[in-house]
Amino acid sequence: MHAIRGSAPWSGVRSPAVCSQARSPATTLPAGSRLATVGGYGPAFPEEQLYRIVSELEAIAGECGRSVSQVALNWLLDRPTVSTVVVGARNEAQLRDNLAAAEFRLSAQQMERLDAVSARPPIYPCWHQLEEFAEPNPFPVPIAKY
Repeated sequence: MHAIRGSAPWSGVRSPAVCSQARSPATTLPAGSRLATVGGYGPAFPEEQLYRIVSELEAIAGECGRSVSQVALNWLLDRPTVSTVVVGARNEAQLRDNLAAAEFRLSAQQMERLDAVSARPPIYPCWHQLEEFAEPNPFPVPIAKY
């Protein structure tokens, strides 16, 4: 990955043109692809943290005898705030590999390691709620049962 420069300071949005200029020729995206068109939009994410996350995924994959994709998908499936994981595949082998992510469980220690390496500062209002209350939603709305 290469650093993406030229963010609009007021919005955190980067233009696709700036995104494509920041890439080396070896990582140029196909013209007209969705990633080339809108890949630069969204909040910035520290490149160093991405490398730490991938390194931890690789280490855990080695411990489990699984692929990095399987470990990443398995971790996502067990996140309390993730309700759906969309799996994309270019071919049948990749699809089978991705689906195998549901065939095992990461240990609590492995989950904690991935949680720690991927932790980000909470955004508003979460940081405010965490300062004011012991839990993020101290007044849960009861769910009507039909």
